[in-house]
Amino acid sequence: MATFRVNVKSSAGVWGVEGSELGVSRICLPHEYATASRGTAPEPVALCAHELGQYFAGARTSFTTTLAPVVATDFQRSVWRALQAIPYGTVRTYAELAQCAGHPRAARAVGNANHANPWPIVVPCHRVVARQGLGGYGGGAMVKRFLLEREGFVYD
Repeated sequence: MATFRVNVKSSAGVWGVEGSELGVSRICLPHEYATASRGTAPEPVALCAHELGQYFAGARTSFTTTLAPVVATDFQRSVWRALQAIPYGTVRTYAELAQCAGHPRAARAVGNANHANPWPIVVPCHRVVARQGLGGYGGGAMVKRFLLEREGFVYD
């Protein structure tokens, strides 16, 4: 099944939503810009793009997007489930997320699982911060700050 791409603008840059009728397989960060596909987007891709637009406008705090099956380890899946449990506008440290995922000694590995997350924002890896400082983010510190501030959380 062919992958379809829709681009969504935000004040932090253009995000890409990729997927098929099976669901969204990837949300691309602003630095991963590519041309949008021509034609009518499959329903899950169109819905995700619409919901991201609402999120960027401040009108959405959760997502109903269908996520496509992806290849991942059981550990990654446990971290991604724990990410989805972090409420809008709040943050967790890597250590707290490791605890929530059932792997209390795996804070560093949690960071790697966050980096492998194919659905940023929808699976909110931006809500994970270091014990002292912002922590990393695949889209860069500016984009992470933008997302946290979008949710009303100001991190100094």
